[in-house]
Amino acid sequence: MRIASLAELRDLAAKVGPKKISVANPAEDEIFEALRDAYNLKMIKGFLVGPKDIIEPFAKKHSLNPPDFQIIDCQAGDDASQTAVKLVREKTADFLMKGTVSTSQFLKAVLNKDSGLRKEGHLLSHVAIHEIPGFSRLLIITDAAFNIKPNLEEKAQIIDNAIKVANVIGVEKPRVACVAAIEKVNPKIASTVDAAELANMAKHGRFKHAFVEGPFGFDNAVDEHSAQIKGVKGDVAGKADIILAPDMDSGNVIYKTLTTMAHSIVAAVVVGTTAPVILTSRADSEETKLTSLALGVLDAHYSY
Repeated sequence: MRIASLAELRDLAAKVGPKKISVANPAEDEIFEALRDAYNLKMIKGFLVGPKDIIEPFAKKHSLNPPDFQIIDCQAGDDASQTAVKLVREKTADFLMKGTVSTSQFLKAVLNKDSGLRKEGHLLSHVAIHEIPGFSRLLIITDAAFNIKPNLEEKAQIIDNAIKVANVIGVEKPRVACVAAIEKVNPKIASTVDAAELANMAKHGRFKHAFVEGPFGFDNAVDEHSAQIKGVKGDVAGKADIILAPDMDSGNVIYKTLTTMAHSIVAAVVVGTTAPVILTSRADSEETKLTSLALGVLDAHYSY
């Protein structure tokens, strides 16, 4: 069943939970508020990794107590990141979340070839599901955080990762729009050439469980009226479920524009790992952290 809202996503996560989470140094109220709400909804239990003397007061304040939550005492930073990853790698926990460790320390542990969560032969990418006020469906944006200037094959793998997330929310054959500045191929605009090549790859069976087309402008990718006015046709035109950004710059701008100007609610996950990874920002709202936790629960349940 296709999920129509992030509230439905949270409800479904509550039904399939609780899943065990490993959190790398959760040392602020905002993270604990999301963890508490997810726990009260029966989505999660698990491990809080970092200095016990810092974490324990937060855990008590937010009623995340043993036996459902265990504090794994270690140093902050690299030690907390590596220990949190190890719990997931050894399948003691089902998925991972970044706390207040730095992103570089966290990803260093995740990407470690010997002890991390990198899935051999898979590209890591960031997949964000947006619920936009006034828009009729959930919209997936990728990649807003990881791959700076992906080449053609990397873009294909980013699409693969996004399709997997779309399947988790019940979109069986998602419509993927490869967006660029314009909706016509221009050899001087590399993103339009890549988009056309990805569409050609789709025609030859590269993406068996999705419609992949392009290039599109963002407007005619998501709005059928805009597509009709410009004469843009196809299975995806105006009906995109997934927006493939041409690079991280544009993906990040789309992401932040939707959250700040359109006030979208977001659930985001890192894909291409051996278990779901939740990588939220300190600037993200408690609601975004909660919905991202819900997505991690569902991804762990259905995909791993």
